[in-house]
Amino acid sequence: MLLPNDWHINRAVQTFAVHPFEAAENAQAIRQDLRAFLAEHQPQDDPVRRANCWTEFDPAFSKALGAAGYIGMLWPENYGGHERGPLERYIVLEELLAAGAPVGAHWIADRQTGPLLLRYGTEGQREKYLPGFAAGTMYACIGLSEPGSGSDLASVRTSARRTDNGWVINGQKVWTTGAHISHAMLALVRSEEGSERQAGLSQFLIDLDLPGVTIRPIIDMFGTHHFNEVFFEDVEIPHGALVGAEGEGWKQATAELALERSGPERYLSSHALLVELIDSAGPDAPPEVVATVGRLVSEMWTLRQMSMSVAAKLAGGEDPAVEASIVKDLGNTFEQELPLAIQAVVDADLADDTVLAKLLATLLQVSPSFSLRGGTREILRGIIARGLGLR
Repeated sequence: MLLPNDWHINRAVQTFAVHPFEAAENAQAIRQDLRAFLAEHQPQDDPVRRANCWTEFDPAFSKALGAAGYIGMLWPENYGGHERGPLERYIVLEELLAAGAPVGAHWIADRQTGPLLLRYGTEGQREKYLPGFAAGTMYACIGLSEPGSGSDLASVRTSARRTDNGWVINGQKVWTTGAHISHAMLALVRSEEGSERQAGLSQFLIDLDLPGVTIRPIIDMFGTHHFNEVFFEDVEIPHGALVGAEGEGWKQATAELALERSGPERYLSSHALLVELIDSAGPDAPPEVVATVGRLVSEMWTLRQMSMSVAAKLAGGEDPAVEASIVKDLGNTFEQELPLAIQAVVDADLADDTVLAKLLATLLQVSPSFSLRGGTREILRGIIARGLGLR
């Protein structure tokens, strides 16, 4: 899994502090209950939708999932949550991803926006948004990337100008996943001009149905619509839209990215293809297929243990930014290598109508993007190097 010249990643892995979860007595019961739910509610239309499923939007599925108690699992009950344990939630996430369930509609609200509001938000913000998030009927998107900023997040130029009634937002966000179905955006904007780059940033919850908000689709090479451009033209928001204190946006955004970078979606995006290979090969698979499956499964299991360790630290109130970056970097490498490794050992025409061929063709085209979302490999390795005192 590790390339010979990835010397700082090797060193980082060697220093990775393992924080195991306490075993949950009801783990098997959770899996069985969720699998029964999926058998009843998961759409069975297009098998290719199982690939990279956390970008697939299905509001009806998200609503059913919320009604069953599988969203907002860690949150307090008075905000619509269920006060379950972190291991229980992790089991639910990996089961959903392994099954290829279309979880994209609620994913960001459950993974990032909700936890951020519990940590930094006001009581009014929690009461307004969290119950809808937990019910799977209200969705959020993240406003970080901007044209011209690239991976330099601190250079964002979207501005917030204070007024007597609140704030006025002007600017543009791009590559915004799910903005076209979302009710609110958690946006990182510049609230103080002339200050140090990070010090002048704040985060705001912006309702996307406000006057002055324009959402335009970005269509990918498959003709599908996941990404968007979002424009803000003199958008008026109340004082209560500010999350936390003014100037805390950089701290909040980096904490939020730790949640984004370390979850099971960082090694399970290509999982549907691995499962289909195993099912297609059967018990009499050729030796080269058996060897490839064995290697991929062992690497996936290692990543799972590392990801769960980061989740345990997050649940304990720690800020494992370096460990989360390691998980994302290694997870992206694994996800991108998986379709190439499988292509090398199967005799599949990518134009075939088999599920294996369809999944392989899809992931060969999609997987290069895996190392871009949530921070490029270069940015992640800079974080890791700083964490190890190498720069």
